[in-house]
Amino acid sequence: MSWSERTGPHARRTRGTRPVRRTLALALPAFAALGPLAPLAPLAPLVPLAPLALTGCGFRLRGSEPLALRSIALTGFAPRSPLSHALTQALQARGVRVLADPARAEVVLQALAEARERSVVATTSAAQVRELQLRLRLRWRAHTPAGRELTPIGELLLARDMSYSENLALAKQHEEEDLYREMQADIVAQVMRQLAALRP
Repeated sequence: MSWSERTGPHARRTRGTRPVRRTLALALPAFAALGPLAPLAPLAPLVPLAPLALTGCGFRLRGSEPLALRSIALTGFAPRSPLSHALTQALQARGVRVLADPARAEVVLQALAEARERSVVATTSAAQVRELQLRLRLRWRAHTPAGRELTPIGELLLARDMSYSENLALAKQHEEEDLYREMQADIVAQVMRQLAALRP
């Protein structure tokens, strides 16, 4: 091999890789000396204890406020109301019995008004709908079966805007339902927080 070949770019690249090879040669025995990696399985039993540790230090997951009431009745909602169904599920998840007879419940949650509203907020020059606003409204109060007021009348109103196209009508229908479910979950969370403050 000529001097130019030994000192050319190829030779410099070859010499440049030698320290890396020596480093790897030294590092591999060091890793081998550590032995096999410790399995992660022993950590698995600790995972369910994480929520308990958070609770013990004063932290609560959102929407997990305890409820002092043991039973409740929902009145005034429309038949097969999605909002009433969502509230029922949230209450039962906290161990609260949802009764059909208000006279037997500790608390009565009365819906004074419940509505899904939909309005056009933008159109094209050809009067084609391009943007909608969806609103979910709940006007409610809580009282005892005897009529004693536990919460004043309150109104929750949420709104979401969405684009619209006649060419994507089916997809937009699914998007609309998703937005209503999102607003419904927000309203349920707000109602549950207010119920957590009750001491019937």
